[in-house]
Amino acid sequence: MIREADIHDAQQMVDIYNYYVLNSIVTFDEIPFSENDFKDRIQSISSQYPFIVFEEDDHILGYAYANIFRQKPAYKNTVETTIYLKNDVQGKAIGTKLYSELLKTLKEQNYHAVIGGLTLPNEPSVKLHEKLGFKQVAHFKEVGFKFNKWLDVGFWELIL
Repeated sequence: MIREADIHDAQQMVDIYNYYVLNSIVTFDEIPFSENDFKDRIQSISSQYPFIVFEEDDHILGYAYANIFRQKPAYKNTVETTIYLKNDVQGKAIGTKLYSELLKTLKEQNYHAVIGGLTLPNEPSVKLHEKLGFKQVAHFKEVGFKFNKWLDVGFWELIL
């Protein structure tokens, strides 16, 4: 089931995220977050933007949200999106369902442009974005450094 996130989901969500902090390049964070960090994130983001979870048998299998793209008023109809799935549930269409619901909500809320920023290489995320109609609009070479390696970042855009 897809539903709105709430602070009671924080521990399961931080467990999902911290796996990627410690084991992958998909986030540039290097220090694990606490449950309270995620409670703050949920409260802050969901007060202005959609923040949803995919739940099955009382377990959060993934989450997605929109957030501010840039501070200037002219960007008020553009959002940047984030999606994370539990590391062992990829390939089960959960990401597609979750992201599709987020995009539907954003469209209903009259947002115009959606930006997804991806550390590269990241074939599963590239495929997900392109499956949902996003087009790559930027590729920045060696702008991040994690695990003693320079990493590229790409941006994908969808006009709703």
